[in-house]
Amino acid sequence: MANKLKVKGLIIEVAREVFSRYGYKKTTMDDIAEGARKGKSSIYYYFKSKEEIYEAVVDTESNMLFDNILSQIEKPVPASEKFRLYVLTRLNMIRELNNFYDVMKNESLHQLDFIVELRNKYHSREISILQNILNEGVKSREFSIQDPELAAIALVTAIKGLETPLLIKGEKRNLEKRIDYVVRILFFGIMRR
Repeated sequence: MANKLKVKGLIIEVAREVFSRYGYKKTTMDDIAEGARKGKSSIYYYFKSKEEIYEAVVDTESNMLFDNILSQIEKPVPASEKFRLYVLTRLNMIRELNNFYDVMKNESLHQLDFIVELRNKYHSREISILQNILNEGVKSREFSIQDPELAAIALVTAIKGLETPLLIKGEKRNLEKRIDYVVRILFFGIMRR
């Protein structure tokens, strides 16, 4: 059983690289089999189709993202810092999770059955994490928010809208500076005080 899980894990890791390189549409089962140094029939023993492998790859990357985010926001820091860590970790991780990011942004993948469900699950999980951070900030009197759920939805929407410009513009070392600026605007607005 352990060997079977090990081989399945290897196939997923190889497929992550192959899908990242060629994209979902251009990747073939032969590409994955070659990368894993297995026969194509061996790949089919573990996965019924390319779509099933892709789903496993994206699910793996989604778990990697959320595990990283949760490890950062579990730190004993103020809620405002947790929010900052959430945004920073999320954007840094998305750079590395090409398949997950492609699923979230690429409308041509919409025909795959699991995509809509995955997007909805991811969106709900993001809102839940941010709502918990906001509730913590309200409880500690760090934030003044009437409706943390609505605020979480608004923040998730804003972050998603900013991720492409933040990731494309400039190199990784400036990302933290840009995120700090955006977080300041999200927290304090643009109104003169």
